[in-house]
Amino acid sequence: MNGFAPSAFADGTRTWEQSKFEDLTKGTATGVAIRSSGGLELAPSFKLLCATPSTYIWAVASDEAGNIYAATGSPARVYRITPDGQATIIFEPQELQVQALEVGPHGVIYAATAPDGKVYKIEHKPQAKGDAPKSDSKTESKNEKEAAKPTLDSSWSSSEYFAPGTKYVWNLVLDKSGNLYVATGDHGEIYKVTPKGEHSVFFKSDDTHIRVLALDGQGNVIAGTDGSGLVYRISPAGEGFVLYSAPKKEITALALDRAGNIYAAGVGEKRAGATSPAGPSPMISMGSNVPSTGPQTPGVTLTMTPNNPPVGPFPFPGGSASGGSDVYRIAPDGSPSRIFTSREDIVYALAFDSHDKLLAGTGNRGHVFAIEAQDEFSDLLKAPASQVTGFAKAPGGGLYAASSNLGKIFILGPGPENEGTYESDVFDAKVFSRWGRAEFRGAGNVDLLARSGNVDNPDRNWSPWKPVNLTKDSATGVPAARYAQWKAVLHAGSVRPAVDTVTLNYLPKNVAPEIEDVSVQVGVRYQPIQKQPGLNLNTDVSGSAGIHFESPVPSTHDRDAIGVKWNAHDENDDQLVYSVHYRGDGETRWLLLKDSLTDKAYSFDASLLPDGGYTVKVVASDAPSHSPGEALTAAKESRRFEVDTTPPRVENLTASAEGSQIHVRFRAEDGFSTIKRAEYSIDAGDWKYVEPVGQLSDAKVEDYDFMASLGAGNDAASDHVIVVRVYDKYDNMGAAKTLLKGK
Repeated sequence: MNGFAPSAFADGTRTWEQSKFEDLTKGTATGVAIRSSGGLELAPSFKLLCATPSTYIWAVASDEAGNIYAATGSPARVYRITPDGQATIIFEPQELQVQALEVGPHGVIYAATAPDGKVYKIEHKPQAKGDAPKSDSKTESKNEKEAAKPTLDSSWSSSEYFAPGTKYVWNLVLDKSGNLYVATGDHGEIYKVTPKGEHSVFFKSDDTHIRVLALDGQGNVIAGTDGSGLVYRISPAGEGFVLYSAPKKEITALALDRAGNIYAAGVGEKRAGATSPAGPSPMISMGSNVPSTGPQTPGVTLTMTPNNPPVGPFPFPGGSASGGSDVYRIAPDGSPSRIFTSREDIVYALAFDSHDKLLAGTGNRGHVFAIEAQDEFSDLLKAPASQVTGFAKAPGGGLYAASSNLGKIFILGPGPENEGTYESDVFDAKVFSRWGRAEFRGAGNVDLLARSGNVDNPDRNWSPWKPVNLTKDSATGVPAARYAQWKAVLHAGSVRPAVDTVTLNYLPKNVAPEIEDVSVQVGVRYQPIQKQPGLNLNTDVSGSAGIHFESPVPSTHDRDAIGVKWNAHDENDDQLVYSVHYRGDGETRWLLLKDSLTDKAYSFDASLLPDGGYTVKVVASDAPSHSPGEALTAAKESRRFEVDTTPPRVENLTASAEGSQIHVRFRAEDGFSTIKRAEYSIDAGDWKYVEPVGQLSDAKVEDYDFMASLGAGNDAASDHVIVVRVYDKYDNMGAAKTLLKGK
């Protein structure tokens, strides 16, 4: 019981349940994938193979031996990385970026650079008999792959293969005949370069940039553009057909499956009537560890600031992205559908794993998603980098995954992690609570742990993690506290481990309601709020203190009413009832006006109270949510207010004729408040203001003595009716009249 008596806690046991994707993504997953349908499972293994000195890796490709080639920027290089992680530099151009590459037959590498785009052919130099391959690489590291510093491998040579005369070369693809297709920007052209080096414009789009290329099983080129977000199918003869005009403006990645479906990633919002820009704007953010040196094009600078996009002479892929991204599937019959969308992530790369599952590499949070069907996906992992920019086949059925910020190569899969850990988000029970049993639904070998604390940061002296015995009573056994957290450890085994739902039961300590303020308004009447049957606006199904939806209390002006209004809440979210009491000046006893109120306002007739000064007290009770004798209350008093419903009296009203004027005298007297003003009328004429003797109207009794003119055409010889009316401080009115007989 942790030293707390049961009566000290709220009667209702509450639950904190987590199973939904949007809730689980708030936690921290390590080696654990989060399913869009809810729940956790082991993620594919994800291990660092090589950390390059370059900030960006724009493209990757692998050869049959499992070597991977990485096109990078900052500095611009092509790295050759062996399956065991040994890296060498095989190409280092003068341009700022190596934007794309393709592995051709006989170990030939084609690499495209930017700006002033060119395509280079990189080849391994033939070795004389008895000579070992020369390499300056010394990859001894102090901390595994992180400290590796690849150097230039002199056994590779490079030569300019094709210069399209454009600033941007975005992508390369080789067909079975050895023809190289080159996607360019500025003029939206695809060039075809034959194995003999002959080149020609293969296709021209009316969009500014051809961003990505792929080949289908019939030898058609599939191309995605930036500007209008078009996906083309282009026949071997160069005849283009728009398969799909995406809702997004830029196609950043393409992938084709064995059944002939085409998958395209789209980013950036289209604007009606907007023309295609000169190029995608920078999007990938720079870290403070960006190298300050590296090969630069003469006369060109690249400005880099921490946590901001690079500003340079050429654009970056995905730079037009805003509003997240989509992945579309174009079926073999040409029908399109959206199968994945994210408001936060930009898809940079698409690929299929060894199980034919579509993977999406994204930024700028570095997540990899597995897309299984329409709106069915798993958030597989978060890379220790900002963007996952490329995939390539790895030996044994795995995938190489490339990242930017910083430029690293990882091996993804093919099997799952041996162990994965998930830590939930911190749960705030809002009040000090006792934690009971955990309810678990899942499969396989899963350890469940829990801890608690009284500050929102678990690193600040929370209780240690305590295992939950799921085969016994499933008690968490953690100390009573305001905050709690759970952790699941998934272990690989014959049964695939999974976590479907975790629920923690807790009992909040009952605390008294709180009333923030009480206000009284004379002349206001509140209307009762009509309750809908079965609707409790203060209920939160998750058991936590949730958002309260309270309708404003309707009110009307009524000078004969007094309205009382208050604000109150309960930390336990208990249902509250209220009572309203009043007490007059000088009295010690509170008298009940109304009890069993559920609205936070009440009004009554002012005539129920004698004239005088009063104070109202509102008492809030959480009795509806507790057993008899366990309820707690709170009270708050209003500021003093005054009630005056009695009109002032007019006494000793006299009138006498004096020439062409009438001399009027009277006294106004009120039993509680001061006289505010007085008026008179002669013979049903207009009301005219009159000042009291002494001019100041600031007392309960005021005398009036004034001469009233009869006006032209009137004389004292006729009868005249004189009416006076007076108002007190609260606009109560008293009146009197007298008849002046003519002579």
